[in-house]
Amino acid sequence: MHKHQHLLPIFVSLCAAFALIDEVDGEYLIGVGSYDMTARTFIVAESSQGARFAFVNLDAGMALQLVTIKVLQRLKTRLGDLYTQENLAISGTHTHAGPAGYLQCVVYSVTSLGFINQTFDAIVTAIEQSIIQAHNNLKPGSIFLNTGDVENAGINRIPSAYLFNPPEERARYTTNVDTTMTLLKLLDSASNRSIGAFSWFATHGTSMSRENRLISGDNKGAAARFLEDWFTFSNNFLSIRNTKFSTIQNISTLRNKAQKIKATGGKPCGKTTSQGFKVRKNDGSSFVGAFCQSNVGDVTPNVLGAFCTDTGKPCDFNHSSCNGNDQLCVGRGPGYPNEILSTKIIGERQFEKAVELFSSATNPLSGKIDYRHTCPAAVGAGFAAGTTDGPGVFGFQQGDTEINEMWKRLRDLLKEPSQYQIDCQKPKPVLLSTGEMFVPYAWAPAILPIQILRLGNFVILSVPGEFTTMAGRRLREAVKETLINNGNGEFDNETHVVIAGLTNTYSQYIATFEEYKQQRYEAASTLYGPHTLSAYIQEFKKLAKAMATGEQLGGTGLSPPDLSSVQLSLLQDPLGDSPPPGKRFGDMQQDVAQPKGGSFKKGDKPSATFFSANPRYDLLIEGTFAVVEMLQGERWVPVYDDDDFCLFFKWNVTVDNGSLYGLATVEWEVPEDATSGVYRLRHFGSSKKTKDYPNEYFTGASSAFTVS
Repeated sequence: MHKHQHLLPIFVSLCAAFALIDEVDGEYLIGVGSYDMTARTFIVAESSQGARFAFVNLDAGMALQLVTIKVLQRLKTRLGDLYTQENLAISGTHTHAGPAGYLQCVVYSVTSLGFINQTFDAIVTAIEQSIIQAHNNLKPGSIFLNTGDVENAGINRIPSAYLFNPPEERARYTTNVDTTMTLLKLLDSASNRSIGAFSWFATHGTSMSRENRLISGDNKGAAARFLEDWFTFSNNFLSIRNTKFSTIQNISTLRNKAQKIKATGGKPCGKTTSQGFKVRKNDGSSFVGAFCQSNVGDVTPNVLGAFCTDTGKPCDFNHSSCNGNDQLCVGRGPGYPNEILSTKIIGERQFEKAVELFSSATNPLSGKIDYRHTCPAAVGAGFAAGTTDGPGVFGFQQGDTEINEMWKRLRDLLKEPSQYQIDCQKPKPVLLSTGEMFVPYAWAPAILPIQILRLGNFVILSVPGEFTTMAGRRLREAVKETLINNGNGEFDNETHVVIAGLTNTYSQYIATFEEYKQQRYEAASTLYGPHTLSAYIQEFKKLAKAMATGEQLGGTGLSPPDLSSVQLSLLQDPLGDSPPPGKRFGDMQQDVAQPKGGSFKKGDKPSATFFSANPRYDLLIEGTFAVVEMLQGERWVPVYDDDDFCLFFKWNVTVDNGSLYGLATVEWEVPEDATSGVYRLRHFGSSKKTKDYPNEYFTGASSAFTVS
């Protein structure tokens, strides 16, 4: 849902925002790209063949080594050695509602029943295409930096562990989470128009609960959609929808017209037909807005706090449990009990701050582009307890330092930890010795890439995990101090350092040495023991010193392994390969139920259900499974698609006379800014080619209805 009306005063006061910056010669070559999955990229270069880096923000849980390996292989065949592991960063937003099955280590693919080639290929392709698009768009431009505090978009979910940090260190900060958003505004010099904005802010992608079964970019994906639509809206000074549809007719006339328009029935269509029904066409020229992740380890968007589902009382402070049961302790977002509303609200809070920072960004970045990269595990009992964002296995609590005998025996069936591992991980009780487990292949990464990207006095630390708030603060300070002390005046107190979390691979959490002692979830998930943070700081200081002095580091000789040839997949093939007798895919199973008043109103949820094949047969990349069409004269025009926050696409299987049939439901929550008129719901899909049903791609539309 997009509430553009409540931002109209902002638009009026900031309609000169695009002219705030005088004409300037481009300091750099800059380009942006976006491709369905969604991957958003910006590239900055000193010249056509000069120093450069590419930063990709991926609407997924995290990046992993195998993804980077395959992306780089594809880029090499197209662009040579312009982009390598040295100057390419792929960072996940950490949505917990993204697709699974693309991570090559066992511990991260258990829930998806192993590796899923379709998901992996879609993600790799999205990253590749967004980089190519950004590369092809490179042109002279300037970049502007701005920062500000985001209010009430994240709280610390383990405040008891944060209190283990030294009092004098905690006294330096007013909050137990980082509230700063850092935003880069990218400006095309030739047109003096903005082409993108990338921001970093720490809050978990867990506004959607673990009960959710819909693919979602969560709050950061929502914020990105809101910002990109806002820019189009601001740039045109008219709503996307209202620009096209300004005719308001008598509602009774509209109603009479709608009653005559019936469902179309299922029709064959082409593989790319749905792309023509996308509201936002990806022609490579669109504004790209990305909301990147940072030191998110202990930050939850469920800002109302964690409560017991049985009593309604706050959870135990030290264990996040309810009378010893962690399953009952669940965080509440600002829209509680509506998780979709919570996602929208947290997304809007980030989006609105980004609008403010974007509109007032006047601090230009200048200076050299540089980068440094190098490649220098066990899970504890608290890992199984989960967090308040998603409780884990019954029988565990956060803070556990002992494992009961039953779980020990189950653990030892997989792999009994060595005495070295037990001693090294103390006070963590080793539940899974993932660093010593290699059957059927590695359970956890053993080689971790770390990276620093420099754009003048703006520095990005690419970290392969989730740093807690205090861990992130220590890392940023150590790197900044190292740069200043060794940079011969190139760096100063105005140097701005951000952490890009979950970048290039994933190694779970990084807690401080003090937080590790309490063994909450984040500490129990710090794979490499109590000194993990110290090791990261040590290695990042080496990179920072090399960058400050101009030293080119030699390779370590270590590279992340490519385990694609040994991946296992236990996921079953799709079900529901044909419609019921006498039906076609795209036919209605349940048409839109007309409301009693004759018209739907804002906030209503008209829906229609179609006979449909499993969407896994084709992901319709750059297309859409669902569309809301509006009648304009005699022509139906797409106004919302499945990239809109107000439109939901759901697929499931029903059983009829012993046979399985697929059903697709399209549900539209009518937004406040929807124009009165005649609408219908359309579905696109694909089926498995069979002898009896040769049409692989299909579409169908519901009967018409009115919105007043």
